[in-house]
Amino acid sequence: MNEHDNPLLLSPPPVLFDEFGQSRFAEKAEYKDALIQQQERLFHVQQSYYHQKKRALIVFEGWDASGKGGAIRRITEKLDPRGISVFPATKPAKDDQDKHFLYRFWLQIPSPGTLKIFDRSHYGRVLVERVDNLIDESTWERGFEEINAFEKTLSDSGVRIIKLFMHISAKEQRERFEERLHNPFKRWKLTEEDLHNRKMRKEYVGAINEMLARTHTRFAPWHVINGEYKWQARVNVLDTIVAKLSEGVDISPPPLDERLIALASKQLDVDEDLMSN
Repeated sequence: MNEHDNPLLLSPPPVLFDEFGQSRFAEKAEYKDALIQQQERLFHVQQSYYHQKKRALIVFEGWDASGKGGAIRRITEKLDPRGISVFPATKPAKDDQDKHFLYRFWLQIPSPGTLKIFDRSHYGRVLVERVDNLIDESTWERGFEEINAFEKTLSDSGVRIIKLFMHISAKEQRERFEERLHNPFKRWKLTEEDLHNRKMRKEYVGAINEMLARTHTRFAPWHVINGEYKWQARVNVLDTIVAKLSEGVDISPPPLDERLIALASKQLDVDEDLMSN
């Protein structure tokens, strides 16, 4: 089947853009208000997923220094830590290199009632491994099919998948690299690999756009986040996650168990009618 005729793919796919516009937030107070509001909504969503035993996978990809870590911190900081976890997908260990590339990701699938975040992900197969020629063309070409099959299997088993690509300009990335270099408390964030990847930006743009086109599916669509402005990016990430997790899900709090109300009213000397309202 021709890739363009694949009924699982959504069209048109998102693409990397060159115009980043202006930030939606001019004042920090405005940003903070929007951030707190969406964090509160996400907390309610998390509670609903817990009570209804639903589960979700949030996949982060993006340029180095594009704000993935900052966005993930804003997602998790107001949530119940028992119901969310982060898997940082670094270079696979030797044991994992000897297995299929999806093996270690299968081990990280969220349990019912929980959310899981991939900080980088299985998309390394069609990005860094491809761009740096760590695998041959037939292997990364096959990777697109394997990734789509992996995500469809998850979706079919009840895992909601949200995929986010954090996009910034080359100019903004350079400025963030320079800030890290000159700040002794951030210097550890800048690595030789970051600088190498920056040199390969043109190759990465092509690989990323092809990735977006070939894995933007009905069950796991991509969302390209404008990461040029940190405040806006963090809120946009939360906006997207709250909206997508809420689709078709009852977010209202579950009713109290009548037996629990009766027991509590007796032990705590609380009016039963007030508790049920």
